[in-house]
This record gives sequence, structure tokens and C-alpha cells, in this order.
Amino acid sequence: MSYPPPSRARSGPRRRTLLASAAGAAALLAGCTSGTGPASTVSSPSARARKRAAADSTALLARYDAVLAAHPGLGERISPLRAAVAAHAAAFDGKATPSASASASPSASAKGGGDDAKHGKDGKAASATPGASPDPVPGTEKDARAWLATAERTLADRRARALLDVPGELARLMASVAAAGAAHAFVLTEGDK
Repeated sequence: MSYPPPSRARSGPRRRTLLASAAGAAALLAGCTSGTGPASTVSSPSARARKRAAADSTALLARYDAVLAAHPGLGERISPLRAAVAAHAAAFDGKATPSASASASPSASAKGGGDDAKHGKDGKAASATPGASPDPVPGTEKDARAWLATAERTLADRRARALLDVPGELARLMASVAAAGAAHAFVLTEGDK
């Protein structure tokens, strides 16, 4: 037996539609909190990945600074790469532009010391900032470039593996920075062949 259609057509939205809309609106409003509640103390995997990427870029930036301090003759060749790494650190950190120290002239950080200040007793260059890197800067420019290239390659590989664990926007940023790191490694070792 079939039921006859209702005698009058319903006007306006149905009850299910209203309930679904209200639930959706509540979910959207709950996602737009100020971040001062207890949920803000727990960081998401995405936030942790972004924080680690910023720390990795900052550590790489410290390596560039150490190399520039130990080998000022590399300034022209690696300063553009250093500037890109500073921009990467700023992008992961959520800042629009690199910090003031990132735009400082590399030759200014290399001034002020003679050959004894740049090199240790064993002929290897001393690190520009103690604790910035566990390894001392290699003594020759070629070795220093290879040292930076290895660090760039290692970081690019780590970021490429991490792409699977992060959401869209961060994955695109990490892919772009990983590709830039691979290109930096190539540029750093290009003249060695």
C-alpha cells in the first residue's frame, strides 16, 4: 500500500537540515578558538613537524655562518644560499621575512680576527659560534663546501621522507625547501668535478 503525498508542501528547511547545519556551525566555531585554552598546550603533529623544520633550518644557517666566518673567500658563492636558508627558517617559523641577523653581511661576521682566530692549532677552522655545530668547520674551502653540501643533502632527504606525515600546505612547503636543499647541495659541489 502506498502512502499519499502530504496535502501541503513543506515550506522552509527540514529538521534534519537545521540540525546538521547547527552541528557544522558548532564544529567550525570550536575550531576558531583563541588558543588560550587547554587544547593549545598540546601541539599537533603538524605543529611539531613545522617546529622541527624551523630548528633544522636554523641549525643549517648556523653552519653557513660558521663557514663564512672561517672562509670569508666563500662569501660570494654561498651568501645567496645562506639567504635562502634564512628565508626557509623564517617560513617554517611563521615569520614573513628572515631575521635581521640573516640579512647581515657575511664579511662583517668574518672581520676582527687574524689567522689565529680563524684556525686552530691543527689547521682546521674553528667554529664561528661555539655549540652551533658539533663538528668543526673543515680547514679548506673545498672541504667546507662539501661539509655544507652533505648537511643540505641529509636535511633534504629527511624532509622528503617527512612529507608523508604532514598535511597539504606544510607538505608543499617542505617539498619546496627539500628541492631547494638538493639544489644547494649541487651548487656547493658543482665546481669539484
